[in-house]
Amino acid sequence: MTSDDKKRSSLKEDLTCAICCDLFTDPVMLACMHHFCRACISTYWRGLRGPASCPQCRREFPNRQFQTNYLVAGMVEKVKASSSNTYQKNLQKQLKDSLESYRLKREDYLNMIRQDKEKVDIIKRVGAELWGRVQSEFQALRQFLQEEEASVLDQLRREQEAMLEEMGQHLERLQGAVKEAEERMRVLQQAADSTEHTVLVELPEVNFRPSVQVEKEAEIDINAFSSRYMAPLQYITWRRMFKHLKPGPAPLTFDVDTAHPSLCLSRDKTTVVECEEMLPYRRNVKRFVQCINVLGAQGFQSGRHYWEVGVGNKTKWDLGVALEAVNRQARVKLSPENGYWTLRLRNGNEYSAGTQPWTPLPLVSPPQCIGVFLDCEERRVSFYNADSMLLLYSFSDGPQGQAFPFFSTCVSERGQKPQPIRLLHFPLGPI
Repeated sequence: MTSDDKKRSSLKEDLTCAICCDLFTDPVMLACMHHFCRACISTYWRGLRGPASCPQCRREFPNRQFQTNYLVAGMVEKVKASSSNTYQKNLQKQLKDSLESYRLKREDYLNMIRQDKEKVDIIKRVGAELWGRVQSEFQALRQFLQEEEASVLDQLRREQEAMLEEMGQHLERLQGAVKEAEERMRVLQQAADSTEHTVLVELPEVNFRPSVQVEKEAEIDINAFSSRYMAPLQYITWRRMFKHLKPGPAPLTFDVDTAHPSLCLSRDKTTVVECEEMLPYRRNVKRFVQCINVLGAQGFQSGRHYWEVGVGNKTKWDLGVALEAVNRQARVKLSPENGYWTLRLRNGNEYSAGTQPWTPLPLVSPPQCIGVFLDCEERRVSFYNADSMLLLYSFSDGPQGQAFPFFSTCVSERGQKPQPIRLLHFPLGPI
């Protein structure tokens, strides 16, 4: 017998009438606190000739009164219900349902544990890969700086040695000239000393033209030498290093043939702005005709590429990457499903990524310049605040195939002066 069965049996005994030996029916309580069925105690008392008394404790009462106990009556009904087959079946069903529910929950938790463990393994693996990649990137920079430092120091050493050699030669010539001058001074001094005792008819044979030709100063420009190495070496090195960055900022231009007729491009094709009036244009399949969009002239289908776009204080724009095959004759949502991976601004402070649905981006400070990074091998498109290089959003399901930088100035609000979008080029001439 289980502990629950023992408890149920004990409770049933407590709720059993001592007269009929069955569960209470309409239980009543006597003054001595004993309980009996109403009918049982009434029949018992009718058979007594003397005063009323309790059948259990034999306590006598001055009158035949009792009190209905509704609490005990309720308990009896529950015991009767729990003893029925229907109740037991329902209870078993509830227990089985609860057990199944917890079994399913347990299975869900175990699945979640397995998934979490798999994610932990992925995080560790990806973290190790990223660790190696970061080390490799900085090692390339360190190697460039070490090679650049060695080159500059070697050039400094060679220039210093050349100047020291030239100064050494100049010193040797000067020392030779000093010796020659001293020898001639000795000859002339002897001649001067002899005139004190004899009459000197003629000067001794002394060649007054020096045989050693020495310039007064060595042609060494120490100021120019020091200035070369007192220059802003960090900036000069950064300029050189900048050209070795992979990827370095791509010098993009806009593709005139793709520009909507309402867009005006600068002569160097690095600035685009809305026109006051639509320009005459020649229809072609490359041109956007429904939305005021334009593509970059340079397309990419391999490698890693980065460019920066100046948006200034514009209150709306769209930027990103578009597949070459996008529909340029229709108005579609700028989302990956339609071949676009974009970031957008609306109403001056509402930033969002072009997902389905839109992903809001709560930015603390509005960026003046947006950096776009396209990794064709990893199929990743990322956006940065180019002023702080803070990551704004990243797509991990980027384009496959030829893709082009994408830009939209959007239609300016009524009464608002159109603001341009600029492709930023870094002024890195030859050094």
